[in-house]
Amino acid sequence: MHTLIDYEILRLIWWLFLGVLLIGFAVMDGFDLGVAALLPFVARTDVERRVAINSIGPVWEGNQVWLILGAGAIFAAWPAIYAAAFSGFYIALFLVLATLILRPVGFEFRNKIADPRWRAFWDWALFASGLVPSLVFGVAFGNLLQGVPFRIDGELRIAYEGGGLFELLNPFGLLAGLVSLAMLTTHGALYLSLKTEGRVRDRARAYVRVGAPVTVALFALAGLWVAFGIPGYALTKAAVMDGPSNPLFKEAARQPGAWLANYAAYPWMVAVPAVGLLAPLAAWRLSARERPGTAFIASGLGVAGVIGTAGVSMFPFLMPSNIAPSASLTVWDASSSQNTLFVMLAATLIFLPIVLAYTGFVFRTLRGTISPADVERQTNSLY
Repeated sequence: MHTLIDYEILRLIWWLFLGVLLIGFAVMDGFDLGVAALLPFVARTDVERRVAINSIGPVWEGNQVWLILGAGAIFAAWPAIYAAAFSGFYIALFLVLATLILRPVGFEFRNKIADPRWRAFWDWALFASGLVPSLVFGVAFGNLLQGVPFRIDGELRIAYEGGGLFELLNPFGLLAGLVSLAMLTTHGALYLSLKTEGRVRDRARAYVRVGAPVTVALFALAGLWVAFGIPGYALTKAAVMDGPSNPLFKEAARQPGAWLANYAAYPWMVAVPAVGLLAPLAAWRLSARERPGTAFIASGLGVAGVIGTAGVSMFPFLMPSNIAPSASLTVWDASSSQNTLFVMLAATLIFLPIVLAYTGFVFRTLRGTISPADVERQTNSLY
């Protein structure tokens, strides 16, 4: 059955699915992270903090499914990427995991004791659970664009030769992290303006007036840096698109401006960064006109545009190597077998619509806002 679809087409489909899953995670779980990172700034009393927390309380667990789906897809469809990423970004990913663990614990424990010091501790834990992943995921993308220091030997064993966490925190990596943080906190603020009432909503809308233009400015700056300050990667010997996954069958090199080559070859791709620039501005204007639902949708499109820009700029590279460019991992030589990709595609076509339908049902069922009066009236049943 797996021969019904060419290996080359299967690889391209799974590259698209990887983008869909990463965008799905950033759009759905991203507003959870954004709300948590904004907690000290949009909520100043205990009741206000509970309003913000309960705006995401019913949905954050379901949203985190996108993270699991994305990690699972990388493990099954792109095992070489999984191996290289967890070797090179081990400490950073462990830091993300540690802070994400704080989120469910903070939700469950915060309201168990009325002591202000107890609640303040968990408020800061929730803040960290939003801030750190939002920043680190962007730093990771920034380092992917620059290349990761790894080699592959003749037996296809990957050896990471980087210097650890602080090497990842280079100037461009930090800029990419700030793009991610500004983007997700703005997305979270728009969600709060849609789902809350009172002062929390007012402060969230005020943050959007700052966060949206900052996101656009940082994204534009990162684009200029990529165009003029960071060498990209290009194939100098074509990869075997329908052959076995062996990165050493091709040749690649670092070249100035190479990350712009796809836009010259496929002009339609310019629409992707254009959405990343224009959609946050549209969300800003829609929020100012008190249209929070449409503004939130525009923000989601902006998130998709920013992540999609990295994807189309790097294609076909997934994880370039800056010390051995020919060992870089690409769409054509880092995937699982043709049979594995086909079986996974069949399963995805069955279960992804179920996930989407369930998500839509949950959000429709839980529509409406939460106010300070709701929290005080249901103080024992809410977070």
